[in-house]
Amino acid sequence: MSVRGDVWSIYREALPVLVIALGGGLFAGLVLESILESVERFPGLLVMVPVFLATRGNVYGALGGRISSGLHQGLIEPRFQRDERLVNAVVASFINGIGISIVIGVLTWIALLAIGWEVAALYELVGIMLIAGLLTSVILIFGLLVLIFAGYKRGYDPDNLVGPIVTTLGDIFGMLFMLFSIGFVEVLV
Repeated sequence: MSVRGDVWSIYREALPVLVIALGGGLFAGLVLESILESVERFPGLLVMVPVFLATRGNVYGALGGRISSGLHQGLIEPRFQRDERLVNAVVASFINGIGISIVIGVLTWIALLAIGWEVAALYELVGIMLIAGLLTSVILIFGLLVLIFAGYKRGYDPDNLVGPIVTTLGDIFGMLFMLFSIGFVEVLV
């Protein structure tokens, strides 16, 4: 294929997903706007939001890259079946996603204490991050697999899909589940 053909192929495959990602980002912004009133109740909450969303992209972008490489190399079949490579990648990503969520809560608490800012209780920040991290991990893993496998079966290059899928699902569900986890922790406390 020519360079022009390669560029056109990438553009044709990525543009619809990027347009959907734009809408997803706007929706995530609207959800963020709705959690602003919780900032007074949980000081430090806004500090965690960009870190939380970025780590969703980092952890599950790596998973998407592994899946994409496995599909290209013929090591992973585009269907849900017991595949040791796929299971190991999913489990590692799940553990990383949950672990980093806890770390975000702890480091935010430590950093805000160190600079003398008001901060919510450690268990509140960790609870919010743990619940949001757990729920987004499940959705991102399942959603990523479904969308990459479906795209691959339809002839799309999964490398063109991984980034927009991960960021869109991470932003939308990250913010929704953060909103949910804030409400849940508020009720418990």
